[in-house]
Amino acid sequence: MPITPADMLRPRARQRAQRLLYRWQRKLRSDLWFPHVPLALAVALLGLANLLPAARHTLQIYRTGLPGNLRTVLLSLGAIGRLPQAVAGLMLVVMGAALLLRSRLAWGTTLLVGSATLAIGWHAHMPALVTFNAATLVALLVFYRSFGRASLAAGTLFAAISVLMLLGYAIVGAYVLGRGFSPPIGNLPTALYFAIETMSTVGFGDIVPSSLDARLFTVSVIILGVTVFATSVSAIIVPAVNNRMQRLLEGGKRLMSRKHHYIIVGNTPLARNTYRELKARDLPVTVIVSQPPGAGDFAGADVVVGEGSDVEVLGQAGARDAVAVLALREDDSENAFIVLAVKEAGGTPRTVAAVNHGKNMARVRSVHPDMIIAPQVMGGEILAMALNGENVDRDTIIDRLFNVGDEGRTHL
Repeated sequence: MPITPADMLRPRARQRAQRLLYRWQRKLRSDLWFPHVPLALAVALLGLANLLPAARHTLQIYRTGLPGNLRTVLLSLGAIGRLPQAVAGLMLVVMGAALLLRSRLAWGTTLLVGSATLAIGWHAHMPALVTFNAATLVALLVFYRSFGRASLAAGTLFAAISVLMLLGYAIVGAYVLGRGFSPPIGNLPTALYFAIETMSTVGFGDIVPSSLDARLFTVSVIILGVTVFATSVSAIIVPAVNNRMQRLLEGGKRLMSRKHHYIIVGNTPLARNTYRELKARDLPVTVIVSQPPGAGDFAGADVVVGEGSDVEVLGQAGARDAVAVLALREDDSENAFIVLAVKEAGGTPRTVAAVNHGKNMARVRSVHPDMIIAPQVMGGEILAMALNGENVDRDTIIDRLFNVGDEGRTHL
């Protein structure tokens, strides 16, 4: 029996299952909380699990009723083995909160700290913790695309938290191991002085670690200090320098007044063609791209480098005073997040979202943009209609090309 075009275009069982899955995802609005919320909770739980051994050890020592001096000695010995794990656990709890914002920096830091806790758990023979730790790291790697947001504010917050945690670790460790230094560290101000001196790798030599435990602790502070400061520089200074260099390379170009203009987000063929057509009509356009564009892309354009789903970047591009914001990236999920960010930024700009895959149409509709443009989806539908012998006229093409929200078509 010959196969007709209608048979070729009929959805298969797998496609019907995918449609059912996306229908349930829409009902549950999973695009707004999955996978970053479950992974953030898993990371925070992993951090608490690494904090428990140190807390349990401290509680057991205090319950023994031993004299104060002996109890201090036992706590000091226990801190050597459990303090790194406790610090890593505390960092994971903080990173769990940062993952809720889909921070790329928090994702990378969690992988590094999680790898360290995995090694600690393996060495301490904790199979349950090792299994949970490994599963969390695998899940983070699988869903790496969900953590792509970066901002100067998030980098600054991360750097401040990292420095404060390292400073606390250095002060407490120096005070607890005070008798292992020459001269001994007997108060918190001296411990603070030694911590800052060591973290900055100055090393005046007025306080020297004399015991093995104190020397190992000092080495850990030096290594962590160099790592934290290097990460802080990369998170704060490097983006600022890159933005400054980008402005210098543009040759002092005068920026347009970002009011009553159009904002295009993305560096796709649709975005570049839309930019050229708007400029051909002498309309003011600002372009937001995640990476500096090439020489042939958006020639002479007013460009803002950053993530279009970041409210701060949209504010820099003047989204509140824009006529419309066009989310034209290749990733349909990012286009939906851009629409949500525009609404969060305030103002009254119209929103246009591009849909590149028909399976994501319902998901993009759920954020209620003023207009949805789906040229690739339209091409497939028009081809299917032609193969099926259906009538294809001008109105049909317009209806397939522009898909609008629940309130009907909106013309910009």
